[in-house]
Amino acid sequence: MASPMRSLLADPDRYLQSFRLFLERSTEHQCMQEFVERQLPDVIASIGNGKSTINVLSVGGGAGEMDLQILSKIRARYPGATINNEVIEPSADQISKYKERVAQASNLENIKFTWHKETAYEYESRMNAEKKTKKWDFIHMIQMLYYVKDVPATIRYFHSLLESQAKLLLILVSGKSGWETLWKKYGCSFPLDDLCSYVSSADLPRMLDSAGLKYQLYELPSHMDITSCFIEGDRDGELLLDFLTETLDFAKTAPPELKRQLMEELRKPGCSENRDGKVFFNNNLGVIVIEP
Repeated sequence: MASPMRSLLADPDRYLQSFRLFLERSTEHQCMQEFVERQLPDVIASIGNGKSTINVLSVGGGAGEMDLQILSKIRARYPGATINNEVIEPSADQISKYKERVAQASNLENIKFTWHKETAYEYESRMNAEKKTKKWDFIHMIQMLYYVKDVPATIRYFHSLLESQAKLLLILVSGKSGWETLWKKYGCSFPLDDLCSYVSSADLPRMLDSAGLKYQLYELPSHMDITSCFIEGDRDGELLLDFLTETLDFAKTAPPELKRQLMEELRKPGCSENRDGKVFFNNNLGVIVIEP
C-alpha cells in the first residue's frame, strides 16, 4: 500500500532540488527578467526622487537572482544614491547562495546588503515587538505569498511600510496559468499541512479592492517543459511532479486514481500545450504593482 502523502516542504533538500529543476526547465526567470528590463524602469521612476539613500526590502529574496537585477535597475535610475537592500529569507541555504552571488558580482558599489533569516511573519512580529516601523522606497515579494498564513494581512502590513513615492511589487502565478487549473481542481487532495496555500493573481484584485488600494496588473507569459513527467521512473519527471503538487514523492505515494487523473489533467489545454512531441505547462505569472 502506498505510504500517505507528505508535503514537499517537509524535506527542504528535495524541495530545493525540485525548485532548481523547475527554474532550469521553465522560462520563469527569463520572463521576470524581461519585465525588469522593459517595465520596471517606469515602476521605479519616482521612488528615489530627491533621496540620497534608497531603502529596498526583498521579502522572500531566495538566492538573489532577481534581486540583483532589480537593484541594478534602481542603481541605473539613481546613480548617485546609496541603496540599502535588506532581505527577508527563511532558508539558510538560499541566503548563503545569495551571499556568494553578491561576492562574485562586480557592479554593486553603493549597495549595502543585510540579510534576515526569518519568514515575513517573523519579521513583522520582531518589528512589532521592537516597536519599530522602518519605511521603504521599494518592497518586492516574488513568488512567496503561497507561504504566508494570511495573504491580505501580509499585503496590508508591507503596504503600510511604504514611503509616499514608494511601490510594492508582487509576482505570483497567474490566474490564467496551468497552476490555477491544477490547484483549483486537485489542491484539496495535496498534503499542504498549513505550510503552503494556493493563491494566484486572480485572487488579488478582490483583496486589494476591499482594502481600497490602487494597483496595476501585468501578465507575463511563461512555460515549463514537463515532458519528463510522463516517463515512468524518470527522476527529473518525479521531481517536477513533486514541485507541481507540493508533494514529497508524489509519483510513489499518491493514490493510483489521483495520480492517473492528475497526469491526464496535465496534458489538457487548461494546463499545457503539446508542441513538437513535448508537453509545455502554462507557467504564466501575474505582476501586481501597488501604490502607497
